[in-house]
Amino acid sequence: MNAAAAGPGAENVQHEHGDAATGWLRPAVFGAMDGLVSNFALIAGVVGGTGGDNHGQVVLAGLAGLAAGSFSMAAGEYTSVASQAENVQLEIDVERREIAENPRAEQAELAQTYVDKGLGRDLAEAIAEQVHADPLLAVSVHAREELGVDPDNLPSPLVAAVSSFISFAVGAAIPVVPYVLGATALLPALIASLVALFACGAIVSAVTTRSWWYGGLRQLTLGAAAAALTYFIGDLVGAGLG
Repeated sequence: MNAAAAGPGAENVQHEHGDAATGWLRPAVFGAMDGLVSNFALIAGVVGGTGGDNHGQVVLAGLAGLAAGSFSMAAGEYTSVASQAENVQLEIDVERREIAENPRAEQAELAQTYVDKGLGRDLAEAIAEQVHADPLLAVSVHAREELGVDPDNLPSPLVAAVSSFISFAVGAAIPVVPYVLGATALLPALIASLVALFACGAIVSAVTTRSWWYGGLRQLTLGAAAAALTYFIGDLVGAGLG
């Protein structure tokens, strides 16, 4: 979104904002991280439980984890985002009925909202009156002011589901690819996963206030800890079953 200040030199006051409301960024980031960490930990657990002696079991577990996790993430994100959007739509419908049935009170409420934000009473009432001259605009403005949402730009369940599916599959494929290519030890998958964990954390830091190295190290540490714990659990369970 472009923003420019009015007056002299306004052409120099411009910046870009990413579209944070489309519903793809969070599930894509979460999906990639979850896919990488969960499948890396799963493979580590299987290796720990089998002693690394069964290449076929590791590949099967990795591919099954990739498939199951991808479909699970997609279904979960679709349901979550759809439910949220339906709840928001319900609240917007309530607001629409209130505006239709009691327009004066809603107009006064909007004016008071602007007064609470620091506008003068006369200006606030004039803006509220102009907004309520168009019922569709009134619904949209009330939704933004009272619910904090844009009725015309709600997150898409389908976009969230597809983003989650693809990103989880990509993340989950990283630790299993070395085994598919013939690796017989955990080390290649370990190196690939740790590098990917650091890279993912560093990339995500680009849309946060954190430095790239902090984001990378944080994600690497958390992912490595999850894999190590799962490895030892697998080792204990495997020893008990043996």
